[in-house]
Amino acid sequence: MSAEPDTTVEPTAPRPARKRERSGGLGRYILVRFLLIIPTVFILMTVVFFLMRITGDPITAALGGRLTPEQLAERRAEAGYDRPLIVQYIDYLGGVLRGDFGTSYTDGTPVSQILTTYGGATFELVAYSVVVALVAGVPLGMIAARTRDRWPDAVLRIVAILGYATPVFFVGLLLKLVFSVGLSWLPVAGRLSTRGELTMSSILNPSPFYLLDALRLGNVDLLVDVTKHALLPAIALGVLTGGIFLRLVRTNMIGTLEMQYIDSARSRGVAERRLTTRHALRPALIPIVTVMGMQIAMMLGGAVLTETTFEWNGLGYMLAEYMKARDYVAVQGIVMMLAVIVAISNFLVDVVAALIDPRVRY
Repeated sequence: MSAEPDTTVEPTAPRPARKRERSGGLGRYILVRFLLIIPTVFILMTVVFFLMRITGDPITAALGGRLTPEQLAERRAEAGYDRPLIVQYIDYLGGVLRGDFGTSYTDGTPVSQILTTYGGATFELVAYSVVVALVAGVPLGMIAARTRDRWPDAVLRIVAILGYATPVFFVGLLLKLVFSVGLSWLPVAGRLSTRGELTMSSILNPSPFYLLDALRLGNVDLLVDVTKHALLPAIALGVLTGGIFLRLVRTNMIGTLEMQYIDSARSRGVAERRLTTRHALRPALIPIVTVMGMQIAMMLGGAVLTETTFEWNGLGYMLAEYMKARDYVAVQGIVMMLAVIVAISNFLVDVVAALIDPRVRY
């Protein structure tokens, strides 16, 4: 008889547990995105520094024609602009690390003081505009998706195109002509009326944000004054982003409403309104979150025109004034501050997007 084959299976050693990859971890993703802020700001600061000096030194640009050549040479030597450009750049970097962004040549104001004084106004205006964009863009995008290929959808798509294609200064002038000059409902310009400015000047330790100060005082008249002055600039700046949000919500919600889980819920008798607001809205909002950082950058660019149109004393308005005066030191500081705001905004948006959609960090 032939020997039966040995069918016993040798026990194998247990395979070591597979190490969990860390590359997709949320903590690592947030850390990397935060560290990327440093080179982004550094590169932009460097580019702005050298571009500002292509046409000459800031003193000659700001005071040329008003001082004699000897006085200009003396001023340049006092400020150190007669030294090699690379030495000036290294000194500027050292000052930035100490929080010293230089001093304006037109009015002698430290740039750091300009940033703290007028930065709050720009931040407030952008915050109002984001609220306008979300309030207008998201609901209208939902309506357009639910009425796909019907006349409300067509009208809303035209509105969206007009919203992000119309120049912001034209929208601002049109709003002023209609609601300020024609109907006299809202103020033409400024952040507050004269009476409101007097009330605000009496506040101890005021913040850069008028809305917060009005709420802190509990003064209803001041709150109404702040809101009325902010309404037109916020609409003018928010219309651009609102049109983009409308198109994004419409496109993504149409795709979501055609997915299988939506069809399953619809077959179980779930109401169409509930399908739209509860099941399809959140996936449609993910693209809005991911592009929010870019939209904030666009808003800061549009804030220059909006603040100039409505005489809103923020960084955009001051940037235009200092550019007209060719005060490159002040312009350089303001541009760098705007870059920091954009970089931090993009970081926060990326964190929120990663929390909403885990696929973002892979």
